[in-house]
Amino acid sequence: MSIEKNIQTVKDFFAAIGRGDREALLALVAEDIEWIIPGEDWPLAGTRHGHAGLADLLETASKSIETTTEPREFVAQGDRVFVVGFARGKIKATNKTFEDDWIFAITVRDGRLTNIREYVDTQALARAALMGPDGPL
Repeated sequence: MSIEKNIQTVKDFFAAIGRGDREALLALVAEDIEWIIPGEDWPLAGTRHGHAGLADLLETASKSIETTTEPREFVAQGDRVFVVGFARGKIKATNKTFEDDWIFAITVRDGRLTNIREYVDTQALARAALMGPDGPL
């Protein structure tokens, strides 16, 4: 596929996330998608595989955070699309807000996302998730 089509596929993916449209998401990702969120001791961290892994990630995210995501820049070469963006949200367990600059490195093959690796501001998210001995700090 062309670089322009790969970028459009990724834009469609983010639009589907914004709408909460699971059917559209599943149509845009390969059945063997791999989604990697580096980190430890964070409910969203880890590597998820396939449509079941994507469903698990979306379920975990909906239970743990409220967020708005704004992709701002799309840079592509070959089958790779890098998205630079910004998110603002709240950790539900602590009721603390965060702002997060992020980059997604995405591989698109045959019109579907096959690999996503997130690079997020882990410090901002960790601060928002921090609990004190008597609850949120």
